[in-house]
Amino acid sequence: MQPIHVTLPLSAEAVRSLRVGDLVLLSGPVLTARDAAHKRLADMIGRGDTLPVDLTGQTIYYVGPSPAPKGRPVGSAGPTSSYRMDRYTPLLLKCGVNGMIGKGRRGDAVLEAMRGYGAVYFGAVGGAAALLARAITASEDVAFPDLGTEAIRRFTLKDFPAIVLADSGGHDYFGDMKERFFISGDRTE
Repeated sequence: MQPIHVTLPLSAEAVRSLRVGDLVLLSGPVLTARDAAHKRLADMIGRGDTLPVDLTGQTIYYVGPSPAPKGRPVGSAGPTSSYRMDRYTPLLLKCGVNGMIGKGRRGDAVLEAMRGYGAVYFGAVGGAAALLARAITASEDVAFPDLGTEAIRRFTLKDFPAIVLADSGGHDYFGDMKERFFISGDRTE
């Protein structure tokens, strides 16, 4: 299977065209944000504050990169477990986020919000942080510098390898695999 070249930011049409299991190479800008930045954004939205970045059409990479070595925009930059952002994700999707990059399964509320708002979730390979960093060509601080590695940055990606783990049509890779290999919660022999 040949990977699909996907240009970021994602158009609504691109989001709808992607399906669970699609191998993709992502190119273009993404925002980085982890737990602390998500909480801060959610608190700001709750208070009605102006956000430091427009979330409309954004893809968020759940990553806390290590410091950049000389001549590189970032150090190792592997995905963080996405479930940690699940409690904030429906709100950010409502604010316009339409793509996410991380690792692991998403909760049911996130999957439902993805269907409702039209979003896609990409999985990046955990344990390949140094390799993934090679697909990051630029990094710019955007917000919350006091959060250190969890600050919001804007990365520019070039052929960043990922797989669609959940699509806007309600398909979920992990749920599909469970149905395929398990019957009534028991392992098939």
